[in-house]
Amino acid sequence: MNTFTRILIPLVISLLCTISNAQTTEQNDSKKDSTEIESSREAYKNEQIEKLKKQKANVENQEREYLKEDIEKINARLDSGAITAEMAEQLKKEAAEKRAANIADKLAIIDKQIAIYKRTDKAYQVGLPGSEDDQTIIRIGGDDDTSESFIFIGKKEDDKPRRYDRRTTEDIVFGIGFNNALIDGQSLDDSPYKLGGSGFVELGYAWKTRLFDNTNFWRVKYGFSFQWNKFDIKDNMFLVNNNDQIELQEFALDLDKAKFRTTNLVFPLHLEFGPSKKIERDDYFRYSTRNQLKIGLGGYAGFNIGSMQKLKYKENGERVKDKQRGGFEVSDFVYGLSGYLAWGGTALYVKYDLNPLFKDQVVEQNAISVGVRFDMD
Repeated sequence: MNTFTRILIPLVISLLCTISNAQTTEQNDSKKDSTEIESSREAYKNEQIEKLKKQKANVENQEREYLKEDIEKINARLDSGAITAEMAEQLKKEAAEKRAANIADKLAIIDKQIAIYKRTDKAYQVGLPGSEDDQTIIRIGGDDDTSESFIFIGKKEDDKPRRYDRRTTEDIVFGIGFNNALIDGQSLDDSPYKLGGSGFVELGYAWKTRLFDNTNFWRVKYGFSFQWNKFDIKDNMFLVNNNDQIELQEFALDLDKAKFRTTNLVFPLHLEFGPSKKIERDDYFRYSTRNQLKIGLGGYAGFNIGSMQKLKYKENGERVKDKQRGGFEVSDFVYGLSGYLAWGGTALYVKYDLNPLFKDQVVEQNAISVGVRFDMD
């Protein structure tokens, strides 16, 4: 046996042993992982069964609380003389039977869920990792009868149940329409801004609060909005800052477009009134203004956060876009009057700036806007 053979044989034997040990370890690890997975699934299944058992007690307690509220309402009607003592006893009996039926049906559903878990060999968790209460959920929905809309993103444990009385609601505000300026001594036909090309956009968020406990006729609406007011300048004119005095001058070349825009952050406040429909349920009530006339009168105040003039023209055969930001001495503090006439979620909307458009202007001019407003409430 030569030297090479004496070296090769131990190496081969060592390699075979290493491969065998690795295979044995891999098989053991695989068995271990499988055992751990099955153990985890079994623990999860038992955890869900225990939660369902706890729900059974919660169902009974909840229905007893509902029955207590039912009886209190019946007693209140009895005390006010709306019903007789015989009618009150009959209503209490019916309420007790309804709650007892609810308990029986709900417990039966939970018992079936427990039976399904017990019959299932493997339980799989649906959703994001973590326990049921720790799962992150996304819920987008509402109540068609009450126009109550909501979006919830967060932990399931933070998803609160419906409140009995929701006095304040919130919604997105979006408005769009025509914009111009009322100028001292001039009609809108004589305005230096085009009627069709000048417009406004408003986007914001608003809260609406019922003022009185037992009626929804009077509401106060408040929030914040971004307002973009655009002026389309006509007759080849553009705005010039002449020693801090803003005036219109004729442009040296032919202008394709001359537009001026202000951006404001305002905080509107409106007194809203109009009829509502009261909707009562076993565990909550709401006032609905869906398909109802709504009138809002009020105003707004805020700040100017930007201004820009955009000019488009040709110079030496080349198209030029010139954007001039700032330096137009617009009023820093913005305030005005506004109102709307709505049916459902759509309104005719008017707003008028009481502050002058520019701090120091040749002629007095105030922005006015007319359009539609969509309050998704």
